Amino acid sequence: MKVKDYIARFLAEQGVPCVFELPGGMSAHFIDSLCQQGRVRIVSVHHEQSAAFAADAVGRLTGVPGVAFATSGPGATNLLTGIGSCYFDSSPAVFITGQVNRGELKGDRAIRQLGFQETDIVSMARPITKAAWQVRTPEEVPQLLRQAFAIATAGRPGPVLLDIPMDVQSLEVSDAEADAPDVAGLDDTIDEAVLRELFARLGQARRPLVLVGGGVRAARATDPLRAFIKKLRIPVVNSLMAVDVIPHGDPLRVGMIGTYGNRWANLAIGRSDFMLVLGSRLDIRQTGADTKSFKSDRVIFHVDCEAGEVNNRVPGCQAVVADLSGFLKAAASYARNSAFEERAEWLEEIADLRRTWPDTRELLDISGINPNTLMHQLSAASSRAAAYVVDVGLHQMWAAQSLDLNADQQFLTSGGMGAMGFALPATIGAAMVVAPRPVVVVAGDSGFQLNIQELQTIVRNQLPVKIVVMNNRSQGMIRQFQQTYFDQRYQSSVWGYSTPDFARVAEAYGIAGRTLEDESETEEALRWFWQEPSEPALLQVMIDTNANAYPKIAFGKPLTEMEPFASPVGLEST
Repeated sequence: MKVKDYIARFLAEQGVPCVFELPGGMSAHFIDSLCQQGRVRIVSVHHEQSAAFAADAVGRLTGVPGVAFATSGPGATNLLTGIGSCYFDSSPAVFITGQVNRGELKGDRAIRQLGFQETDIVSMARPITKAAWQVRTPEEVPQLLRQAFAIATAGRPGPVLLDIPMDVQSLEVSDAEADAPDVAGLDDTIDEAVLRELFARLGQARRPLVLVGGGVRAARATDPLRAFIKKLRIPVVNSLMAVDVIPHGDPLRVGMIGTYGNRWANLAIGRSDFMLVLGSRLDIRQTGADTKSFKSDRVIFHVDCEAGEVNNRVPGCQAVVADLSGFLKAAASYARNSAFEERAEWLEEIADLRRTWPDTRELLDISGINPNTLMHQLSAASSRAAAYVVDVGLHQMWAAQSLDLNADQQFLTSGGMGAMGFALPATIGAAMVVAPRPVVVVAGDSGFQLNIQELQTIVRNQLPVKIVVMNNRSQGMIRQFQQTYFDQRYQSSVWGYSTPDFARVAEAYGIAGRTLEDESETEEALRWFWQEPSEPALLQVMIDTNANAYPKIAFGKPLTEMEPFASPVGLEST
């Protein structure tokens, strides 16, 4: 069969539910084969960046690599932000780009370009992929495809790119079974001495914590983790990428830590004497800039699948380099005959911190709707949702601080890349794999405008997407940054920036839209929002332009010293 037909069949055999694409000349062969075979759904979007973000969401939710196609040149380069998002947030994905014919490749010639739209996408993508190849012969295709899918899911998941010249796409290839790829996995063997020391130090601790990061979801280890925590009976704090790992209402769930973490959760870390870190990079958004105070004299066991992540920013940790699933199974087995007492005094101390510093009272000097209160109200109204997909900005922090997720709900956002415009296209990917359950988008006015065109994709595919646009008529996170460091000169975040009426924009696309301005109308607006669960709807919520995300670590100070009560000692870089 032809290469293009082989690829279409291969994707179906791998269980790929859908492929995201924007058609172009160098990818038209792939799309035609998928169309003729009819086994994998084709979802055509309006920007290749959207295709990449949608593939990211599919990979995160299913564990099967999300797939996106793009044509050469601008089509391929438009994928790069989404590829980077997959790489930094450990999302398995395979990106396939068309390329000019082999005879039109410039090769070693001292020219910039030979073929029209010829672009060396492999060199561009290589730093943000686990592997990137250009196919040169049809015989390479079966083995490279298998390697791509194996590499994308092995170890720490991530993206792989295949660039295929157009003439190769139409050549014949044997349909014989390719050899299984030789892709090294992680060693699941856990040294019993490490477990012995871990549980001994845990037994001595009076204020232990478990810190979970996005690696738990990436390792598909949520269920083992929940069982492990239930056995240990230790309170759990989470990073931004693990908001959904321990469900709301679990008495052991503390809250989010870090730059914009719940104040009580950061204070709990400050008081802890033992920490088990599972799948978190301990980056600056989690620890603050003062890593010495973060480590202090507390015992930290740091479990991660990449050796380079351990003792990187926070030295002095006990390193456990392992796949999280393997570690949790080994630890659970080791502890199966042990009894762990709940540290009631420690749990009550944390509960008292929460009562003293509630999230809904961090913003007392704003007018109108309290965004943290809104997140709790949205959660109560959205029990039917399978996932919340959250964009990047102040609303992202309010959502992470205050959404109350059930055990069967997931939280998707762009963490490492921090890409505005992520939410709407990622929601399309999520909706494709969780249907018929709806998906909730939480976006800010600025980020929403980056990929607003995908409202048409939602309408065309009749997706049950519920969109909340928190409109503070500014680029809020930058405005807060300028308030702190630039004497309230709000150039480009407020000055020279504007927003449309998003409810009217939604209606132009054929989506029901409404605006909420008065907090007394919130309950009724949310009833309207959910009156047709299977239909898309957009609720524009007007937020005070001066509303900040608090608490926020005072840059350069310990995790426990947070704005607005503490002031930064230097100019932050994030």
